[in-house]
Amino acid sequence: MENENLHSLISLENFKAVFGVDDRDDKLARFCLVTSTLSIEQYCRRNLLSKTIHQVFKEWRDLTLFLNEYPVREIIAVYAIENGELGVGSGEILEPEFYCFIPGCGTNIDIPFYIELSPAVKRLRCNALKVVYKVGYCFEDVPKDLSAACLELASWNMSRYKGRRVGMTGNIRGGGKEGEHFEMSMPENVKILLEPYRRKTI
Repeated sequence: MENENLHSLISLENFKAVFGVDDRDDKLARFCLVTSTLSIEQYCRRNLLSKTIHQVFKEWRDLTLFLNEYPVREIIAVYAIENGELGVGSGEILEPEFYCFIPGCGTNIDIPFYIELSPAVKRLRCNALKVVYKVGYCFEDVPKDLSAACLELASWNMSRYKGRRVGMTGNIRGGGKEGEHFEMSMPENVKILLEPYRRKTI
């Protein structure tokens, strides 16, 4: 499948169909889709496409631990780690009865997730916990506004690379035609689409 190795919120095929991209521009189109997706993830400060995360909580004290990424699609494992195992082994796996995740896995709720530990975990001989989980949207489940943002940004970038005049607005500051300047940052319409997906502070 063409999207298996393409880190993009939309498919190359759809992008080419919408904007009439010639097959000879496949390499540029792929570059624009990947860089646009990475720019969107950087702007949102999140991994939006599905990825496996290894998060370590060192010297934890609370029974509520917040995960760095969301939405959580699958919990692969939770490990109790002793000092000598940090960065070396995986530690001892915790059985599911020792914890629960809120909200539940696979819900695609766009808020931070957290793990709630059983008090029994504090009796274990460990000073760190490692959570391995899959996070982000699967390609087929990417929300339409995220796909639209990627489509708009990739098109905007492709037009820039091909020398077309895009992002032109009023009040030029030196150079170019009177009343115009080239807007180099992310377009405002893309920012509006991405606002619901920017990382929320807790």
